[in-house]
Amino acid sequence: MHNDIIQTAVAETMARINAFVRVLEQDEIPLILNRLKEEVDHEIALTGQIAGRRRELMARVKGETDYGALREIHDELNGLELERFLKIQSVTALHASCTEYRDVLAGRALELVEQEMAATGKGSPPRSYALCSMGSDGREEQTLITDQDYLIVYGDEGGEAADQWFREFSETLVERMAEMGFKKCTGDIMPSNPTWRGSYGQWKKKLLAIVRYEYEDYAKNLMDLIVLSDARHVAGDKDLANDLVGLIRGLEQDYFQVLWGMAKAATEMKLALGFLNRLWTEGSGEHKGEFNLKLLAWAPLVMNVRILAINQGIPATNTVRRIELLQKEGSFSATFAQGLVDAYTTLTKHRILLQIKVIKGIDKSSYYLNPYTLPADEREEIRQALIKIEDLQRTIHTNFSIM
Repeated sequence: MHNDIIQTAVAETMARINAFVRVLEQDEIPLILNRLKEEVDHEIALTGQIAGRRRELMARVKGETDYGALREIHDELNGLELERFLKIQSVTALHASCTEYRDVLAGRALELVEQEMAATGKGSPPRSYALCSMGSDGREEQTLITDQDYLIVYGDEGGEAADQWFREFSETLVERMAEMGFKKCTGDIMPSNPTWRGSYGQWKKKLLAIVRYEYEDYAKNLMDLIVLSDARHVAGDKDLANDLVGLIRGLEQDYFQVLWGMAKAATEMKLALGFLNRLWTEGSGEHKGEFNLKLLAWAPLVMNVRILAINQGIPATNTVRRIELLQKEGSFSATFAQGLVDAYTTLTKHRILLQIKVIKGIDKSSYYLNPYTLPADEREEIRQALIKIEDLQRTIHTNFSIM
């Protein structure tokens, strides 16, 4: 789908340029074309400079031992992505780049904390282990503002000694990553929390208890399972990580009632749509005239796509990739799939622009958007995105026979 989109965009751009050139006077044509060439050459040069600096910083990560220096590298990499996004506004490029360099930074953190554990007399890892990410990082959809959404899984048969070693390791890792610019998760989805740490056997027992309704707080544990649905290997033992991910996916498919509960929650997520499909905004209070772009638009899209992907046994975690594969296996028509990709791109673009305003000190919240400050065509794009999400919710509602 990506190649088709690129080819179509290039063809449409060239058609517009040709149509414009045909109405120019003869002596105006070379002036316009030369100016276009200058602009393109400038953008190519700028992109090359950013890419070169990014490579230099990534190479430095692998040999850096100071957490403060690693944070400076992290901050500069974020700054480069911010600058590039303001130039080209490519959601896909920003996702890929932010995810890549944060994986490298997280991997370096593991190495350094292992060294720190050994240097303080606590020894080497007693079992093989892996760091997995969840949330936006698990979906390879990192943006300019991030926090820690990680779990740790380690090999069995290490006993209490292994549990103790990985507890201390995890607690240290969370602190060191915070020093590197990875904010602590406000929801405590970090390996320092025992909920997000354990041997493979402990994880299996925990997951079976969730899908068999053995825990009292069902709603919380259902949300934990939803978070785990986007788990992805970041560093450490990849086979062990993939075993855990496979276990999660398998249990979600085997225990349909659990997936049905997730689907019900997804289809009941509210959208910022009001009467006659007009955009809905807060009527009073601090955010009067605004709506929560994350909770009332972006999150319902990600959540509902996730449900269908799990149900169809699609292994991908990335939202756009999930949509592509759902189209390929017949769940979506090409037109509907493209509409969902457009919706995701539109909503994520505005989320990133809100983040940039927070980073630059213009706004305090990266969640609330006033649609009436936007040009009419952008406001309509958001409205159409919400309508498409509502259509997706109806599809899932029907497919899962939710009453």
